[in-house]
Amino acid sequence: MKILITGTAGFIGFHLAKKLLERGDEVVGLDNINDYYDIKLKYARLEALGISPDAIEENKITLSTNSKHKFIKADLADENVINKLFEDEQFDAVCNLAAQAGVRYSIENPRAYINSNVVGFTNILEACRHYNVSNLCYASSSSVYGLNKAQPFKTTDMTNHPVSLYAATKKSNELMAHTYSHLYNISTTGLRFFTVYGPWGRPDMAPILFADAITSDRPINVFNHGKMSRDFTYIDDIVDGVIKVIDNPATPNSEWDAQNPMPDSSSAPYRIHNIGNNAPVSLMDFISEIENSLGTVAKKNFMDMQAGDVESTYADTTNLIKDFDYKPDTSLKSGVANFIEWYKAFYNR
Repeated sequence: MKILITGTAGFIGFHLAKKLLERGDEVVGLDNINDYYDIKLKYARLEALGISPDAIEENKITLSTNSKHKFIKADLADENVINKLFEDEQFDAVCNLAAQAGVRYSIENPRAYINSNVVGFTNILEACRHYNVSNLCYASSSSVYGLNKAQPFKTTDMTNHPVSLYAATKKSNELMAHTYSHLYNISTTGLRFFTVYGPWGRPDMAPILFADAITSDRPINVFNHGKMSRDFTYIDDIVDGVIKVIDNPATPNSEWDAQNPMPDSSSAPYRIHNIGNNAPVSLMDFISEIENSLGTVAKKNFMDMQAGDVESTYADTTNLIKDFDYKPDTSLKSGVANFIEWYKAFYNR
């Protein structure tokens, strides 16, 4: 299968590309390598995939040391480049993971989210339509649950009250995808990712922020005075779930009732899934596991809740289990230990 993965210089995209290449798929990666966080990490991920940073040119295909892998540095918002890529490469499937990330950054720089997450996603949908790609999966987010307090979060819940523009753009992606599934019979599956962690993770997220502060003898910021929990999910478990979705495009729900419509499926080939560990962990327990792996107790700066944040996340993955036998099996202890081992090697700690 020939697959376009957008966001291959990113955390999840890198691991997904690596796993698909290992099983023999042909992968074309795309990323604009923006400076939202340290681009050295992004280039290091690409180098681990066989892409030489020195060979990368804007809007041009770069060949990998792996004959089944290509990369293009390009922006999703560039309609002409995206269309030419689809025309030249003729993909069997697309996994759109590229997006402007970060809940809190969306409060400071909203237009970046519209350009990448809305305009860019429109370009992907249009290219799938015009170049006969009928299999699309894409990254949504657990952030879409917003003010919803009922837990665990279910894909049948209403998601009409986002608390960040980032979440609003991800909700818009789900609505846009359904329209294209309905009008053009494109199979679309949205994945609401819960908190993903592991080696090669983003430096703006808690695991690296905590590890960096602890190893530098600085206090860590613990928001909402530690009264938070997250459905932490190890990266390998996430990638296994994404591949199951790529291999099994969405189909119409024969039991879908227009008089009582369920929001996570349709009479069109459209699905929404939570993808998480289905087992939330308290923030303080996660910090303790990092402390154990580092052999150091963290200094803690307890703070109030941040704007745009939520107290807890908890994924109901019933449908993913039922449809794909999805069962994350990486323990928190093992996952954190793997992350810390990579962190110390990569950052020379």
